Amino acid sequence: MQRATLRLAAVLLSVSIWACGGGGSDDAAARSPTGTSGARWVPAITDTWHWQLQGPLDTRVQATVYDVDLFDTSAALIAQLHAQGRRVVCYFSAGTAEEWRADFRQFAPQHLGRPLADWPGERWTDTRADGVRQVLQARLDLAVTKGCDGVEPDNMDAYRHPSGFALTADTQLTFNRFVAAQAHARGLAVGLKNDVEQLVALEPSFDFAVNEQCFHFNECSAYAVFTRRNKAVFNAEYAEAYRTNARGARDELCAVARRLRIRTLVLPVALDGSFRHACD
Repeated sequence: MQRATLRLAAVLLSVSIWACGGGGSDDAAARSPTGTSGARWVPAITDTWHWQLQGPLDTRVQATVYDVDLFDTSAALIAQLHAQGRRVVCYFSAGTAEEWRADFRQFAPQHLGRPLADWPGERWTDTRADGVRQVLQARLDLAVTKGCDGVEPDNMDAYRHPSGFALTADTQLTFNRFVAAQAHARGLAVGLKNDVEQLVALEPSFDFAVNEQCFHFNECSAYAVFTRRNKAVFNAEYAEAYRTNARGARDELCAVARRLRIRTLVLPVALDGSFRHACD
């Protein structure tokens, strides 16, 4: 699923470090606040998380990692979260252009593809184009300026959709690795969003994963490629049965999530903070 709109809205550092035990995420230096150490922070597999991309941010949630919108979250609010001992991952769409974003006009018309189904005002982009990649590099610079510890680039599986461009599995791998490398070059942790079919190939390039509804779609077992290397997997589920715990559905969900070491939340599709059930 794409959560890119929801009306919210140097060089790749040694991959082998992260492929062997999650990059030493429990090391004190690696987990020091942004800007106080040369080591890059990465979330630990045991870190709890809160995901809210629209509405007034609830800063009272007792979670280690907050995942928030890059454009809509101020540097002051990110600083406040840091003062509370939180880590901040900043969300943006990497594979699409959203017409309400401040940098929308930076995309050349020829690089704008077909609209996303069910998401008015959002279009796929030609991720092979230098111009598109320059916009994304500027977004990563903004993440650094605002004080984000990491980023969640969304829509990283355009090759599986009718984008309007001749995108393939190989071009997707190249693009996703480019985004990861650019994030790492700026000292940012980077999460792989969905793109379940390419988890094995992309795991070495990414520090953690973010997934939507892997339990609903029976895909969670694929994330063992991350968890067995102690890389965090943050998952959100939206089914009404999980919200209401009908017939113990949420209890069963959480039991399996804990066994798989996947940090699972039951959230509203709007990701507006209106409710939150954590399996922690």
